[in-house]
Amino acid sequence: MRFSLRIFLGFFFLVSIAAAYGVWLIREELKPGVRQASEDVLVDTSHLFAEFLSPPMSLNETPNQAAFLSLFQAYQNRQPQAQVWSVSKNKVELRMYVTNAKGIVVLDSTGQFIGQDFSQWRDVKLTLEGQYGVRTSRRESSNSLSSEMYVAAPIYHSQHTKQIVGVVTVIKPNGGMEPYIQHAKNKLAWAGLYLIVACLFLGALFSWVLSHAISKLTHYAEQVSRGKQQAAPKFWANRELNSLAQALDKMRSELDGQVYIEQTLHSFTHELKSPLTGIRGAAEVLVEPLEPDQVRHFSNLILAEVERLQLIVDRLLELARLENRQDLQLEKMAVVDLISPLLQALSLQMSGRHLVVDVAENLLIRCEPFLLGQALRNLLQNAIDFTPPDQKIVIQVQPDSRHKKVIFNIHNFGTSIPEYAKDRLFERFYSLPSPHRKGKGSGLGLVLSETIAQLHQGHLSIQNHADGGVVAILAIPL
Repeated sequence: MRFSLRIFLGFFFLVSIAAAYGVWLIREELKPGVRQASEDVLVDTSHLFAEFLSPPMSLNETPNQAAFLSLFQAYQNRQPQAQVWSVSKNKVELRMYVTNAKGIVVLDSTGQFIGQDFSQWRDVKLTLEGQYGVRTSRRESSNSLSSEMYVAAPIYHSQHTKQIVGVVTVIKPNGGMEPYIQHAKNKLAWAGLYLIVACLFLGALFSWVLSHAISKLTHYAEQVSRGKQQAAPKFWANRELNSLAQALDKMRSELDGQVYIEQTLHSFTHELKSPLTGIRGAAEVLVEPLEPDQVRHFSNLILAEVERLQLIVDRLLELARLENRQDLQLEKMAVVDLISPLLQALSLQMSGRHLVVDVAENLLIRCEPFLLGQALRNLLQNAIDFTPPDQKIVIQVQPDSRHKKVIFNIHNFGTSIPEYAKDRLFERFYSLPSPHRKGKGSGLGLVLSETIAQLHQGHLSIQNHADGGVVAILAIPL
C-alpha cells in the first residue's frame, strides 16, 4: 500500500470517528436541550396562570368549572397554522389543572379529575412545600412518546405574605416536540455527511502534498546514490521537511567518506603514536649492552605495545565491518544461553569479585548471537576492569513489556565516571585509566557495543548509579 494512501486512510478514519462522535453527541444532547427550552416556557406560562387565579383562590372561591372548560374548549379548537421555522404547527396542546392548598383538584381542563387528591404528585407536593414542582409521566406506560411534562407554580394569597393557597400545573405532551427534534437530527446527519466529504477532500489534498514532498526527497536520494551532484530540495513553509532534507544532505556528505576518513585517520594516527614511541624507545635501549633482566623488561614492554597496536587495529577493522552491515542474521534464543558462555569465558578475570546474576526465566530474544554476545562481553570486561577486588558486579536481565524490550543491566561497584568524561564515553579511542587493569584500553569497546545495539534497533547508555559505581544499560527489542 502506498504511503500517501495510508496517510489518506488514516486521516479519513480519524476524522470520520471524530465527526461521528460529534454528531452522536449533539444528537444525544438535542432532545434534553429542546425539552429544557420547552420547560422554560412552561414555567413562564404556569406563573402567568397563577397570577390570574390568585384573586379568586385567595378568597377561598372556587373558580367556575363550566366557564373554565368552555374557555379551554375554545382554546383547543384553535388551529394556529403557524410555520415554526421548517415545522408546521396546526394544533395547540397545553392542558392544565388547579388544586387548592390541600392538593385537591378544583379545576381541570379535561374535566376528569375534579375532586381528586393530587397532593402526593411530585409537581403539587413540591410546590406546596415551597419548592420547584415538576415531573414527567407517561399516559401509556409502554409508549415512550406518550410522556408529558408537568410544570407547577404556586398561587399566592398575596405577594407580600407568600402564603400558598393553591397550585396551578401546566401540561404539555413531549410528543409535540418530536418534529422539531427529528428535523434537527436530520439536519445534523446531513451536516455530518458534508463534514466527512469535506474532510475527505482535505485529506486527499494533504496526502498528495505530503507524498509529493516525499517523492522529491526520494528522487534526491536516488540521484545521490547514483553519484550525481544534486542540491537538497527545499519546501515552502515546511520546516520539518526542510530539516529532513538538510539531514539527508549532511548524511550524503558524510557518506562521501571525506569527513569520516579524515576523523578516523586523525584519531587512529594519534593513538598509534604512543605505542610506537614506546616500541622505538625500548628498541633504542636494547641496542646497548644490557643485563638479562633489563633485556627481558624492555622486550616485554615491546610485546605489550605490539599487543596494544594489534588490539587497536583489530577493533578498528571490526568497527568498520559493523558500520557497513545493513542487516542481521537474527535467531531466537534464550537469554540464559547467551549469558552463560560469557560468564564462563571471563570467570578467571572475575576472580576475587562477587558476581550476582539475575536473569528472568524462559526469557527469549531475537538477535545475532555472536554480535550481541560480543557487545555484552565488552560491557562485562569494562565492569571487571573498573571493579576492585571483593566488590560486586550485578548482572540483571529483565523484560520490559511496556516498551517490548529486553533490558540488560550490568552494574559494577567501582569508581564512578568523572564529570569531565561523561560526554566522551562513546568517543573513538577515548579510554579512562583503570587502577585494576594493566595498560590502557583501545577506546573502541563501548563504540563497538553501541554500534551492535543500534544494529539490533536497540540502545546503550552508561551512567553513574545512585547506589555507587557505574551501570551499563543495554536495551534490545524483544
